[in-house]
Amino acid sequence: MRRLRHGMSLTLQQLSAASGVSVGYLSQLERGNATPTLGTLSQIAQALKVEADYFVRTPRAVDSLTRGDKRPQFAVSGSSIAYEQIGAERTGHELTSYVMNVPPGYESEVVTHVGEEIIYILEGEISQMVGEREYLMGPGDSLHYLGTTPHCWSNKTERLARVLWVGRMQYDKSAEIGQQEAAQEENPRELLPLRR
Repeated sequence: MRRLRHGMSLTLQQLSAASGVSVGYLSQLERGNATPTLGTLSQIAQALKVEADYFVRTPRAVDSLTRGDKRPQFAVSGSSIAYEQIGAERTGHELTSYVMNVPPGYESEVVTHVGEEIIYILEGEISQMVGEREYLMGPGDSLHYLGTTPHCWSNKTERLARVLWVGRMQYDKSAEIGQQEAAQEENPRELLPLRR
């Protein structure tokens, strides 16, 4: 992440403005002192003009079929969540999907992003926060929400939870430009490159 940021001549403040992730958290990530969720990783990847799999190196499916016993699996370095890739990564596809194996006691950070998400509980229980509302969800329950509403989730039980996650995360270039213009007004001496 640091190498990409330096290659684009971005400060941490500029990356924060473009991604919506705090400067402090970005600094922790670059030093290896924090582990982001895929949602946060996607926000950072979009700001750095790469796909999220640039960081996690997910295997590419050769076709659209995945078999339960041969499904590509991966983890974000340092995270306790094991991901199973169920969607095919092909040019033109807009949806991403995973089965997340969430260990007991796991809590995500609060994230926002352009796009939408659907979660479906396969096994166990998840507490999903969307805005100020908490949803306690068990097997067979699903929830569909916009990523622009702050959201987070946790496994408050002593059992593994398996969650089907399907999402579409767009990159909102106009929001980035607006954030950078606002930052320039607050700090007129610091010139931020505007991408139009």
